[in-house]
Amino acid sequence: MRFFCGSLCQGRLVSVTRCQHRKLGDLAQKIEQNTGVSEPIPFRREPFIQPQKEPRQDPYLLVAPELTRLRSNLLDLLGSTQPGLTDIANYYFLQPSKQLRSLLVLLLSRATNGSGTHWDRKHWEALCEREFGHSERLDRPLTRPDVLHEWNPSMPDTTSSFESVFQLQRTSPRSDAPIPPSSSRSTTPCIVSPPILLPTQIRLAQIVEMIHIASTLHDGVVTEMDGKVDSAAAHGFANKLAILGGDFLLGRASTALSQLRESEVVELIASVISNLVEGEILSMGNVQTPELGAGAGPKTPAAAWDLYLKKTYLKTASLMAKGARAAVILGGCRESGILKEVAYAYGRNLGIAYQILEDTLDYEKGPSNVRLGLATGPALYAWEENPEIQPLIQRNFSNDGDVERAIDIVRGTSGIERTRILAQSYADRARKALHFLPDSDTKMALDTLTRIVIERTC
Repeated sequence: MRFFCGSLCQGRLVSVTRCQHRKLGDLAQKIEQNTGVSEPIPFRREPFIQPQKEPRQDPYLLVAPELTRLRSNLLDLLGSTQPGLTDIANYYFLQPSKQLRSLLVLLLSRATNGSGTHWDRKHWEALCEREFGHSERLDRPLTRPDVLHEWNPSMPDTTSSFESVFQLQRTSPRSDAPIPPSSSRSTTPCIVSPPILLPTQIRLAQIVEMIHIASTLHDGVVTEMDGKVDSAAAHGFANKLAILGGDFLLGRASTALSQLRESEVVELIASVISNLVEGEILSMGNVQTPELGAGAGPKTPAAAWDLYLKKTYLKTASLMAKGARAAVILGGCRESGILKEVAYAYGRNLGIAYQILEDTLDYEKGPSNVRLGLATGPALYAWEENPEIQPLIQRNFSNDGDVERAIDIVRGTSGIERTRILAQSYADRARKALHFLPDSDTKMALDTLTRIVIERTC
């Protein structure tokens, strides 16, 4: 037999069984006996469970030894006979740094090594180089005696005489050489445990760090119109020396890149250098040319957003995306493997999120951190809310007082908050890409890295 109890909350009748009705009657009597209690007594008390924080794996701690060794090896790698170039290299590589780009390469290598169809071959090649004493080749300073790069090189002993015919030196295979892998894998590819980093991947991490520092030197060159505090001159380096120092690092990176012996990786990383130049030209805004004069600024918010995101990829995300992809290729993921696409997507979205947040922090810090040139996220969102900023954006904040006026306008709108949300959306895209990676502590570290990038305040 069923009774019906009126529900005050829902405004409808709820079916109640006889047993439930008896329990409700007993409860009603208890409530009448405790009329002085103001707190309503629930029908059922559930134990309170403290929500658990999502576990995080520290990405820096995971590869701390490799990052330390990477930094020390870089100083040897960048040896030069010119004290000025050595000083620049030492200043940037000895300073505490996030090493974000190197970290990204190392983590993607750990997260995918063993999953590629060519991993066995790559691992075997690394074992052979170590067995034959060739693994040190990647850690040698770039000062080989048979390469003519000094100001007045002497003739190497091997070519001092041309009277005798050069004899070909044939090396016989060693009996203790590692056994080469079979042409096909009998098992399903999976990440290696414990994780292994190949020497070529560690060298790649060094290369992307060199390219980043070279870009930083070039980007920090001061002109009459640009007084940003994070410039080469602020660290005691003149403009010309900063340019030459950046060129020197790019030259060293190119030499190290050739030693990786992977054509796809060489092409990827070489294209990053041209991307950096293209991005820097876009960030300049109006470019004065003899034939065309000054270029016009964006006419609409949509056009301005297109330029801004394109510049963000070219100047920042390209190195992260292509460096991550190259790391996976060096681990044996070639052809149409999905892992190198995942690595690229993660690096691209993380790089865009990083730069968008960086642009947001510039407006929060003050005028000395906002550069002239192409408008960034906070100003573009402010354009949608306050049209007064439009002429400032179209002339790239080139007039006196434009930067200060733009900051006032931006802070009077929701531009900064909306830009932070935009950065978060790209970080979320990077996290979604990790779904395709095998589960591991490195995968968790990559997830944590997206949060570190987006939660930073400096």
